[in-house]
Amino acid sequence: MDVVSKAARSRMMSGIRGKDTKPELIVRKGLHKFGFRYRLHDKMLPGKPDLVLKKYNAVIFVHGCFWHGHTCHLFKMPQTRREFWESKIKENRERDEKAVSALKNKGWRVGVVWECSIKGRTRMNPGELISSLTSWIKSNRQRITLAGADNDT
Repeated sequence: MDVVSKAARSRMMSGIRGKDTKPELIVRKGLHKFGFRYRLHDKMLPGKPDLVLKKYNAVIFVHGCFWHGHTCHLFKMPQTRREFWESKIKENRERDEKAVSALKNKGWRVGVVWECSIKGRTRMNPGELISSLTSWIKSNRQRITLAGADNDT
């Protein structure tokens, strides 16, 4: 049983956006401050990465832990309509994997920043987070995944 009315839940869910989220804005502002320039949500690339740094042949996804089924303290499977949510999150994860694979095949380097690395009890120091991203962008490493401190992804 849901603790809020159907109308209230609908209103709450309609307020959730896929672009310009707080975690995404934190990453964007941090990278911009260090002189990185990027494109946003390039529809020509698989998965429409949140940031595209063409000069460095790198893309960055900023994933919400709930919507992408991350195994951290910010993710909890809803108890109502469980089959729907399991299917939805599984499809999101499969879509993520396909996008990353397609981007790698096209020669892009892929970074993933999880929401738990930016907020919550396991968040990273903001300076450390941006520093990790900037060193990855400038390197030749193919992939980076940044998650909260007690997470092993």
